[in-house]
Amino acid sequence: MTPNDPSDSPWSDLERPPLDAASLSRALVRPESLWTSLEVVDSTGSTNTDLAARAARGEAREGQVLVAERQTAGRGRLERTWTAPARSGLFLSVVLVPEVPAERWSWLPLLAGVATASALSRTAGADVVLKWPNDVLVRSGDEERKIGGILSERVERPGGPAAVVLGIGLNVTLREEELPVPGAGSLALAGARVTDRDTLLRAVLRSLQEWYGRWRDADGDPEASGVREAYTAGCATLGRRVRAVLPGERELLGEAVAVDDGGRLVLAGGEGVQQPVGAGDIVHLRPGSEGV
Repeated sequence: MTPNDPSDSPWSDLERPPLDAASLSRALVRPESLWTSLEVVDSTGSTNTDLAARAARGEAREGQVLVAERQTAGRGRLERTWTAPARSGLFLSVVLVPEVPAERWSWLPLLAGVATASALSRTAGADVVLKWPNDVLVRSGDEERKIGGILSERVERPGGPAAVVLGIGLNVTLREEELPVPGAGSLALAGARVTDRDTLLRAVLRSLQEWYGRWRDADGDPEASGVREAYTAGCATLGRRVRAVLPGERELLGEAVAVDDGGRLVLAGGEGVQQPVGAGDIVHLRPGSEGV
């Protein structure tokens, strides 16, 4: 796509107006707010990559928010890439500097999932659930479709404490023919009552501030902050038989029975043996099936 491609124009699709950066900043960047700046760019490779580079140079402070109208090299877990049409979703990253024990930082992507799901459920009226560890799903009838994901990266900063760059990507108005893979979806396709991206972005960031504040004030304790209770209540993975595809292409089959103190998924396999899974792809299995 060339820089002068007409599809890059903010008004090339009247059903997808651009974000109002000035209004968003007025609403979210306040003296008492976690958010210290909010920048909207027309296009970038990856908001996470951009903010991580700034943090590594010492140019990012806690509360910076970067939003892209279009990502050309958005990153998910395991360095997977994905793209979406301009202004069809929310593609954002934030900088956090958690003053809590580092071993509790693994809860941040789960916390972000809770914040995102609760914001979308409340604001858009969608039936949003979570798939461990970082997928956002929407239910429509008997279907569960992935509408988003979360990526968390630790970044060392010169002369200061390490930061976390937390990225959130959500499909808002993608149409059926625009979906990147089978099993994907969007808020619009799920019949959400609100698809205005300004409204949704404000809701997500306010919810993230609230949950991050609770977790930080509790020194990162998932119990005292209520994060684990909220996550387990909204996690569609728990109570289901799953296949875990682990690093090195190893696989585990079992029932997802809990999320442990470190945010790991606990699987109960044969003879009741329980094993925590800290990283991997989780496939929800249908009853009586070993497939997806």
